[in-house]
Amino acid sequence: MTVQLNHTIVHATDKRASAEFLAHILGLEVAPPFGPFLPVVTDNEVALDYYENPDRPVTGQHYAFLVSEEEFDAMMARIRAAGVPYYADPSHAEPGRTNTYFGGRGAYFDDPDGHNMEIMTRPYGSR
Repeated sequence: MTVQLNHTIVHATDKRASAEFLAHILGLEVAPPFGPFLPVVTDNEVALDYYENPDRPVTGQHYAFLVSEEEFDAMMARIRAAGVPYYADPSHAEPGRTNTYFGGRGAYFDDPDGHNMEIMTRPYGSR
């Protein structure tokens, strides 16, 4: 058996709003609820299980998505149409720009709870 990431919990103040935001940007669907979780499942079957816990503050995390060039263009169009600020770098010091890390393209944007989302067309370290 190979080791694969199956799911991760994404804390949110409003799991429906956050899941729908990410699903819209990535061109995915929000899956049916599973217990207290609201999943967004990627094409490689990794679930981001959105979870609300009103007793715990949300701490921003980083989530990166490897996408094709065509998907990147479509996602950037949705980001721009929604008026979502985007950046070329993880520290958000280069607003309104994309990057060309490892010969691909990438961008960073925040979800409604401040999670730092990244879309990229080449994995880190690729040549």
